[in-house]
Amino acid sequence: MSKLKTEEAIADAVASAQGPLAIRGGGTRSVGRPVVGEVLDVSGLSGVTLYEPGALTIVAQAGTPVAEIEATLAAENQRLAFEPYDLTGLLGTSGASTIGGVIATNASGPRRIMAGAARDFALGVRFVDGAGRVVKNGGRVMKNVTGYDLVKLMCGSWGTLGVLTEVSLKVMPSVEAEMTLAIDGLDPSRAVAAMSQALGSPFEVSGAAWVDGQVWLRLEGFEASVAYRAGMLRSLLSEFGDAAEVNADWATVRDAKPLQQADAVWRVSVKPGDGPAVIADVPDACETLMDWGGGLLWIGQTGGGSAATHERLQAQVAALGGHATLIKGPEDVRAAVPVFQPEAPGVAALTAALRQRFDPQGILNPGLMAA
Repeated sequence: MSKLKTEEAIADAVASAQGPLAIRGGGTRSVGRPVVGEVLDVSGLSGVTLYEPGALTIVAQAGTPVAEIEATLAAENQRLAFEPYDLTGLLGTSGASTIGGVIATNASGPRRIMAGAARDFALGVRFVDGAGRVVKNGGRVMKNVTGYDLVKLMCGSWGTLGVLTEVSLKVMPSVEAEMTLAIDGLDPSRAVAAMSQALGSPFEVSGAAWVDGQVWLRLEGFEASVAYRAGMLRSLLSEFGDAAEVNADWATVRDAKPLQQADAVWRVSVKPGDGPAVIADVPDACETLMDWGGGLLWIGQTGGGSAATHERLQAQVAALGGHATLIKGPEDVRAAVPVFQPEAPGVAALTAALRQRFDPQGILNPGLMAA
């Protein structure tokens, strides 16, 4: 199917569909099984339709490249505070990440621990449901909370509840200064202890990660404030070693760049205190990156990656109350295992009811999140 450039065209295409539809924006987020169905390409639905810097709000069509939105914001010294990740390098995909894809997958980066996730900045959405009906929910300012739960419901739904056509977002001012402190030579347990102490302090850490045995702690704000808080953190964390200032590229953490050559990659969410136990139990051929103070693990395995490794990891994580998603892996493994963490029976029943309500024919990205 050719690129559709209007919401009406998308609604007509969905309403007249004779079978499954595979929703495609920038084509950069291929997590899960390949969706069998006719491609519904919405990347032609692009452009910023409203931007009010004074109100800290922006409205854009869902196919708008994230890079275009970030450039628009940068011109007014503003930014997307939730720091959306871009996995094109990890997945080996091409194309441009779109704002619709970001919201549909709730793609949130290292700053989530302080600022919140993508869903926390979504003010309103427009989308086409599985019957071809156009639905509008939410507004353009935070005080307008009409239907706010539905806005958040679309975040992380992976296109299984509707085809996003427009999103309204809260944006934030850029910062004057940024500094990263690094502490070398910490194992996972000590790293989590250091990051937890930093995050529990009053010094407003906006990033806490563990990369190649080194803890990174990011501070942002006014220059004088950053310098003061850095000094206080150094003193607070002295028991863990010398916290030295480094020139850190946080896109390394955000986009899991150290794992780009891995054959299989999992994105694991657990309580920070459980992260070291998960790391200790993964095969020796795995490399691990921790973000969100230890609450987010990126695990990469070289030498293929097996269904047995995947099932063991998901079982372990489920017992800890977390979830593990196979972000990248051999086709035979992706076809054989539940790529997303299996849901508890009650949650699965609720999910099925929601899909029946929004997509009664089951044509939107069918099978994407199924076991």
